[in-house]
Amino acid sequence: MTTAPFADFAADLSYFDEVLIDPRPRLATLRGWWTLRRELREGCFDRVYDLQTSQRSSSYLRLFAIHSPPEWSGIAPRSSHPHANLDRDRQHTINKQAEQLLMAGLYPTPLPTLPDTLGDLPTGLRARDFVVLVPGSSPHRPKKRWPVVRYTELARRLAELGYISVVVGTEKERTLAAAIVETCPSAIDLAGRTGLPELAALTRGARLTVGNDTGVCHLAAATGSPVVALFSAESDPALCAPRGDGVQILAAADLNDLDVAAVFEAAHSILRSMTPPLEAAPA
Repeated sequence: MTTAPFADFAADLSYFDEVLIDPRPRLATLRGWWTLRRELREGCFDRVYDLQTSQRSSSYLRLFAIHSPPEWSGIAPRSSHPHANLDRDRQHTINKQAEQLLMAGLYPTPLPTLPDTLGDLPTGLRARDFVVLVPGSSPHRPKKRWPVVRYTELARRLAELGYISVVVGTEKERTLAAAIVETCPSAIDLAGRTGLPELAALTRGARLTVGNDTGVCHLAAATGSPVVALFSAESDPALCAPRGDGVQILAAADLNDLDVAAVFEAAHSILRSMTPPLEAAPA
């Protein structure tokens, strides 16, 4: 079960027999709660793994028949398989979920991975060397963003090495992409033009992804691609950084203090460890 924006993505993964959409009914919307209750009961589930473990998702246990609820892994009262760690909120999300599943009898739990068949790489980027840049993040948390002028300089330096910068983001972040392309014309603006499958294909095909603390970096890590993720004091990488063998974290209390040289050196170090560029990008 997931929310509507992620339903098609979940179905495309081919990991699930069925994907249910959580309508997230408002507290006073009785019809919405009744519909959700009926759908959950008709599922005849033997066990529920609540990996969100929010107040809302925990409350869904109460929607099942009181005398015959399914087994429940999570933190809801009356869980048959509770995540019994009082310090769980200080764990990295992936560690927390892995421990929860261990307490429910599931072990080992590998890192999240995405299928290689998910999404299609744009034709113009096939057999090209490119780096994905993610200059955006949560709009209500601007301090999580490395200044766009630094991304612009990074794109210019990467172009000098023969790498195309592909800028991704939401429709509302197109101004960030436009600022990068204006100064670095070899960069490609795909902001607002990619869904989750396309982002998976892009990050999987890229030599590297450089971005802020945002979902695209987690997606890139799940494809097995190298990632340089930039963190400010707004979030703690010990709790929520992307996980993967090729992930490198650069942190500064204030991202305004993180200079281009440090990020470029981290990126260049990863790129140097790979095969030479396939084709030089135009300067």
